[in-house]
Amino acid sequence: MAAAAYMSCSRIYNDYDGITHDYTRKRGLVWEQIFLPENAPKEWADRSVLWNAVEASEKSKDSRLARELIVALPKELSQETNEFLLQYFVEKECVAKGMCAHVCYHDTDGHNPHAHIMLTVRPLNKDGTWQHKTEKEYLCVRNGEERGFTAAEFLQAQKDGWEKQYLYKIGKKKEYLPPSKAEGLERVNKYPKSSKYGRQNPISEQWNSEEQILYWRKMWARYVNRELEGCELEERIDHRSHKDRGQIEQPTIHEGVIAIAMERKGFISERREINRQIRKDNSFLRNIMEAIKYLVKSIFAIVDRIADEMEEVRVNMLALEYDRLNGYPDENAIQKQMQSYRALQAKAADLDQEKLNEKRMGIRPQKEETAKKRISDIYGYCEDAFFRASKNAVAKRLGEQPANIEKQEPNKQTVPTPSWIRGRKKKDDRDER
Repeated sequence: MAAAAYMSCSRIYNDYDGITHDYTRKRGLVWEQIFLPENAPKEWADRSVLWNAVEASEKSKDSRLARELIVALPKELSQETNEFLLQYFVEKECVAKGMCAHVCYHDTDGHNPHAHIMLTVRPLNKDGTWQHKTEKEYLCVRNGEERGFTAAEFLQAQKDGWEKQYLYKIGKKKEYLPPSKAEGLERVNKYPKSSKYGRQNPISEQWNSEEQILYWRKMWARYVNRELEGCELEERIDHRSHKDRGQIEQPTIHEGVIAIAMERKGFISERREINRQIRKDNSFLRNIMEAIKYLVKSIFAIVDRIADEMEEVRVNMLALEYDRLNGYPDENAIQKQMQSYRALQAKAADLDQEKLNEKRMGIRPQKEETAKKRISDIYGYCEDAFFRASKNAVAKRLGEQPANIEKQEPNKQTVPTPSWIRGRKKKDDRDER
């Protein structure tokens, strides 16, 4: 209830505890709307009525009342386009599945447009009443077989010979038995044996699943990119993580409005300092990556040029041999060609003996994959080293130990130190000594 009042910058009276939540002084609300499925009562279009109805449907003090989605809106689009985007997404992906949605569009300073989407967690029946989220499931037995039934299902199962199990005392022990096998035993309590969490409503279970969250993220990215393309803008968004996209750059951490407000007041924000260092390191790593790619391309170009020169020398040698056999010997020319050929062989061997193997010159894709893997190993080593340097630099700037910095581990796979790094390290140690 308080979250709904806070999002909508309004005042809502809570019938459950008699508290009025007043956030009318809050600023930043641009647009707000309630979305209801067809079978929902029409009076729920009032936010106060809707969330009081949600509160009344829950019996447990720690029940979940709503699910909140926070989506970032592209600032390249106009306010009207963003409103249409929100309406289409909520109606297509949330309301169509039976959820009630409360949408609030915020933009305090004009640089961070975003929306809060609060969704109900209980499905609705056709008559507009709430369905259960979970239902008690009794574990019944028949001929040694155990199976779970809800209260409605047990009425028919009882006719088929299924019995509930109760806890009985057997000497100093306690055991669950059906009444037909517990004659003369003392029952401990009146509660039958049941599953620990009950049987979840399949609709609620789907709404709470991780697959549903990933699906929402995917569809939001698709709708936003479609609007950006329709407005002839080049910007695009991607719902996937750095790891899923194959990127090995270090992602930044979430800063939040508190960190920004701290810096405006002249204080140092640890999160913003860490992000600045991460951006600087990522820029440096991108330069390293471009340099490595350029070197690899240069090596392949040099190898191809050497192969062409060797082929030219071979052709000249064949021509000279032909002239010699036909009575036109020129031993000096042959010796010069042989010297050129041996010089090119030595030059090629210095680059990479493996690249001049005639059997492997025709499988260039495999060589490119090998080069990419070597680059990835080098890049992963650099990423690990520079991330540690980032945290140490921030800690030094703040006058603290690295352990006091907020624990933010890089999203990367552990890679072994390349052999050329290990060898160079030993050599540097010797030089220092």
